[in-house]
Amino acid sequence: MKTILQYLKTHGERTDAEIADATGLTLAKTHAQLADLAAKREIMVCLSTRYEKGKPVESMKCRLAGYIPPAAPGRKSKSQLKIS
Repeated sequence: MKTILQYLKTHGERTDAEIADATGLTLAKTHAQLADLAAKREIMVCLSTRYEKGKPVESMKCRLAGYIPPAAPGRKSKSQLKIS
C-alpha cells in the first residue's frame, strides 16, 4: 500500500489501471489495496465511465485525500489580486 501512496504523491490523480501498471500489481490486488486505503480515508476514489470508440470503459480514479496540489505558475487573475 505504501507504493500506491508514494505513486499518488508523485503523480497526482490516476486511474486504477495506471496505478496497477506503474506498481507492477495485478488489477485485482490493486483494487483490494485501493479499497483498504479508501476505508482508512487515506485516498479518495471516484468511479468514472469514459467512452472509447463508443464503448463504455469503467475505471476508478484515485487521489490522496486532503491533498491540494500547488498552484500552477503563471499570471494571476484580477480577482486573486484584489483579495490581498
